[in-house]
Amino acid sequence: MSIADHRTASEMNIRPLHPALGAEVTGLDLARPLAPETFRALHRAWMDYLVLVFPKQALSDEQQIAFARQFGELEVHHQEIIKSRAAPEIFRVANVDDDGNLMRAEDPSVAQISLAQRWHTDSSYRPVPSMGSILHGIEVTREGGETWFTNMYRVHEALGTALRRKIHGRKARHDFAHLTTLAPIKPLTQAERQAMPPVWQPMVRQHPVTGRKSLFISPIYNDAIEGMEDSEAVALIAELAELAGRDEFIYRHRWSPDDIVMWDNRCTMHQVTPYDLGQRRVMHRATIVGDGPVIAG
Repeated sequence: MSIADHRTASEMNIRPLHPALGAEVTGLDLARPLAPETFRALHRAWMDYLVLVFPKQALSDEQQIAFARQFGELEVHHQEIIKSRAAPEIFRVANVDDDGNLMRAEDPSVAQISLAQRWHTDSSYRPVPSMGSILHGIEVTREGGETWFTNMYRVHEALGTALRRKIHGRKARHDFAHLTTLAPIKPLTQAERQAMPPVWQPMVRQHPVTGRKSLFISPIYNDAIEGMEDSEAVALIAELAELAGRDEFIYRHRWSPDDIVMWDNRCTMHQVTPYDLGQRRVMHRATIVGDGPVIAG
């Protein structure tokens, strides 16, 4: 049986990384279970900073899964091409296959992973979207391949009167199948479509822990808005995504090997910057199951 990390919360060091969101956390060994006091302090930091960076954490998949499970149950992705053969709780964000071979740039799996270069929030297409994600940078690129995070609390606060009126009380559709319209990815099987039918989510959500309101969109999955023509909906999602991309809301993470980055999907979006697909990039993600349906804000 594992022994909990003996270090106390007072030995956990937190360094803010950006005025909007993001903090670096040192002084913890994520390979070991956290003591209750330390877990509570870490959870508070997560709620305060939205994105936590843990440098130099050389975790195995099993250790990453164990760390993530301290926050809740984990999702298992509905696509075989994405999840790890050895550990189904691991979502492989990689241009390298399970056998360690670099995949061609035109491979459908690479095309699908490359869609992460657009703003999104993980699992927004589920009836109960994910709570958070924990990503391990195993092989990182020398240039490009940064992950940008945006604070959707602040984006909501920055909405002008006209935009607030447009989204007030409305829901947007989140459809996993929308990905197939954006890139030449592998066509979805009937089973994959049935596993993830479209869902309608409030465009303003209330965080179940902090009580704060945030804008809730996920542009790579959004293809419709209640009460709008498709063209108007597409234009509005694009306008909202452009607002979310303002520098003042964004923390840009430049990866180093064995960084662990944890973020709250209930109040952030993220995207990856382009990189040379001839460079190996292997990231393993554990995704925490949501704590309930989206609460309309």
